[in-house]
Amino acid sequence: MKILGLNGSPIGGGNTEILISEILRGAESAGAECKHVVLNELAIQPCQSCGKSPEPELCFLHDDMDPLYQQLREYDGFVLGSPIYFDTVSAQMKLFIDRCNCVRPLTPSENKKGDFYLKELIHKKRSGAMVLVGGERQEFECARKVIAGFFAWASIEGVGQISYISKSWGKGKVAAEPQTLKKAFELGELLVQKNLAGKS
Repeated sequence: MKILGLNGSPIGGGNTEILISEILRGAESAGAECKHVVLNELAIQPCQSCGKSPEPELCFLHDDMDPLYQQLREYDGFVLGSPIYFDTVSAQMKLFIDRCNCVRPLTPSENKKGDFYLKELIHKKRSGAMVLVGGERQEFECARKVIAGFFAWASIEGVGQISYISKSWGKGKVAAEPQTLKKAFELGELLVQKNLAGKS
């Protein structure tokens, strides 16, 4: 089983990175092979809303999204993590999500009415978890809906989330909170268990 962690934070060694890493560590303890990708290190163009299917590929654009598309097709589980910026996900995370528009391209139907439907290009049961990190005054719900919407769009079953409220401006403070780290580790284990259950 392969699990992909997608880190939407521009801050190395921060709370988002630590929590994603801990989830992946839990998944590895349950037998998964894991990879942690920092979206800020990739060159990804914005979605151009091309309006037609890129089949047999997942996009007409070719950049650092190409290996991520391959992993979307091959991997069994996904962890999406982002800090909260202006009450939603980071620009890095939103860029990735927008570029996944064509996992369900608008496709002409075969009937004579000229209808269209959203064609599902990835046929595989997958599971997903999310990490959201914000301050005490920030709202988490909009960011949660963005990632949950991506999961629904990409046919990924959400199995849980970590919403971490940072009470200081210090980087990586969650590393000193064993209960939160334990919760993240256990979520990684659950991610693997749910995936295995779905395939049995």
